[in-house]
Amino acid sequence: MAAPAVKGVAVTALRSVLLRVRQAAERAGTQPERVRVVAVSKTKPESLIRQVYDAGHRCFGENYVQEFVQKAPQLPEDIEWHFIGHLQSNKVKTLLDGVPNLAFFEGVDNEKIANHLDRAVSSLGRNPLKVFVQVNTSGEASKSGVDPSGCVRLAEHVKLRCPHLEFSGLMTIGMPDYTSTPENFRTLSNCRAEVCKALGMEEDQCELSMGMSGDFEQAIEMGSTNVRIGSTIFGPRDYSKKQSN
Repeated sequence: MAAPAVKGVAVTALRSVLLRVRQAAERAGTQPERVRVVAVSKTKPESLIRQVYDAGHRCFGENYVQEFVQKAPQLPEDIEWHFIGHLQSNKVKTLLDGVPNLAFFEGVDNEKIANHLDRAVSSLGRNPLKVFVQVNTSGEASKSGVDPSGCVRLAEHVKLRCPHLEFSGLMTIGMPDYTSTPENFRTLSNCRAEVCKALGMEEDQCELSMGMSGDFEQAIEMGSTNVRIGSTIFGPRDYSKKQSN
């Protein structure tokens, strides 16, 4: 069991991250307000999430469905929740039922999951769900995400055939040791150019979700508009109760 975080440490860490995000955005010539910081709170207790919430942060991310649907009802309804990563299609309804304020789904990696999400959103009568198409830019066989060569087709499917989903951009998860940085960022940026050309979109209408604790500054400098930061804010994770999706 991981030691409980000292009260205030996560808030201090968040403020440090936000300053680094601002500085990276300024180096990139981007308005800092255009970069969304998703505080990834998987394996962390509601009490720690609430500390960061009480400091003014509203955007949080989770990875495990069972943990997510247990936490979300215990926390304020104005949180902008992101689900990050691969999801089994038979858990779509559980997720959407359990987290009515889910704002983004970062992990559409095939047409089947897109169709399940579209039908579930429709049946619940909720507003369209914003989604990012996940691209496997590191080429790892064990990693979810569409191959870069298939990202245009999948993005077209979401945008044109899933009326209850809102295609919002592309995301990638690099190698855990960050050795795929910055090549995976360049690949995702190239995918965006192809997708926007095919769909007739302006590139600033297609977000890039890339960058985590170890490389978020470089990701912002290379165009990321959505960074997912967990351990740098919340400390080391406790995976002893890890759940599958």
